[in-house]
Amino acid sequence: MPGRYQIPVLGNRIRMAVEGTRYAVGTNPNLGIILLLAPLAAVRFDFPNPPGTPARQDLATVLDGLTVDDARYVFEAIRIANPGGLGHSPEQDVRNVPTVTLLEAMKLAADRDLVARQYATGFADVFDFGVPAFLAAFERFGSVEAAIIDSQLRWLAAYPDSLIARKNGPAVAADVQARAAEVLSLGGIATPDGRQAGVALDRHLRSDGNKLNPGTTADLITACLFVALRENKVTPSAPFRWHTDEWL
Repeated sequence: MPGRYQIPVLGNRIRMAVEGTRYAVGTNPNLGIILLLAPLAAVRFDFPNPPGTPARQDLATVLDGLTVDDARYVFEAIRIANPGGLGHSPEQDVRNVPTVTLLEAMKLAADRDLVARQYATGFADVFDFGVPAFLAAFERFGSVEAAIIDSQLRWLAAYPDSLIARKNGPAVAADVQARAAEVLSLGGIATPDGRQAGVALDRHLRSDGNKLNPGTTADLITACLFVALRENKVTPSAPFRWHTDEWL
């Protein structure tokens, strides 16, 4: 029943999680993770999970049921987290009191923020791109760590990272996207040339005080891991470490 998702209001859960993180560690490195996992955690995942999944059906109900109160709580959470590169928006700026539902606010930001895009599209990128990419890599390489690295390269090559774009501008985000695509063109982590190029990309991303940290991509991969675990496509006991001498 849709009403169960409103007690407590989903946006308030997000705000409480951000406040708890701030209290525990003094910073908020996981705002994007909280925003992505909160609606996913509100739905059921049946086993097995056939096409037209109950999870996605329930998620649509959750997202459609979001209210102006949800937006108000989430705007407060974003102000508390104060993420890097946060600019001003012409409509429904998070520094102001929202006048639309959280879903409507996310739709307004979907063209510039990949987390907002997930709300606007029913998490289509997570379900249709990210989770299949992760599972294919896990089957190919046999470890969660390698699957995460492969997934990161594929996300970066497919979508300019929102955090990089906010901090450095869209041209820099597009350059990182091109560099990731080049790594994949060399075979990605499956080949020596690809691994060498991947290490070089990692060093580039860590340069200049981690200003090129692809944080949104990491948040999205976390959402994909959550879905894969909830759908029982990968288990906590799955092999994790990727054993290679040609990586970091």
